[in-house]
Amino acid sequence: MTEPGPVAWPPVPTRTERLVLRESEARDRAAFIELFASPEVGTYIGGSRARDELERAVPEVPGRRQGLFVIDLDGTMIGMITLDRRDAERPGHIRPDAGETELGYMLLPQAWGHGYAAEACTAALDWFADALPGEPVVLCTRTANDRAMRLAAKLGFIEVERFEEYGAEQWFGLWSPVTPSGEPAT
Repeated sequence: MTEPGPVAWPPVPTRTERLVLRESEARDRAAFIELFASPEVGTYIGGSRARDELERAVPEVPGRRQGLFVIDLDGTMIGMITLDRRDAERPGHIRPDAGETELGYMLLPQAWGHGYAAEACTAALDWFADALPGEPVVLCTRTANDRAMRLAAKLGFIEVERFEEYGAEQWFGLWSPVTPSGEPAT
């Protein structure tokens, strides 16, 4: 996560109409393994990982770190959201010194198509805007990922550039928090 100021972590669980964004727990381990082993989830992120490898590698309480939220539906993990510092070595930056916060998300295939990603990402971005007022967030996705492209637009990300990475065209966008009047936050 960006370093403009200290952020309390873990955050208080964030509730939306249908979901809870919370810190990971031991009960989420099987869902983390399923998420990273899923061929459908891996389609646009470089592929899935072998389940037996994940069984050995995933800790008892996976994903317990600053910037990672579990997406919980009725007490069960259906995905995750990350707000991490974008690697300075990768293409796509809005600041000369890099250091932008990048939104990432993954949901289990059975959770696709219900609006959960939009609901969860909106809540995470709202949390971020409160925690680090005025800080922009970036998002990068393959242009071939129609669902992710639609979600980026729905969340209010504006295209900054496109570039080739991982053997595919990438879309790089920027989200800036706005005030209730619709003006960019200062």
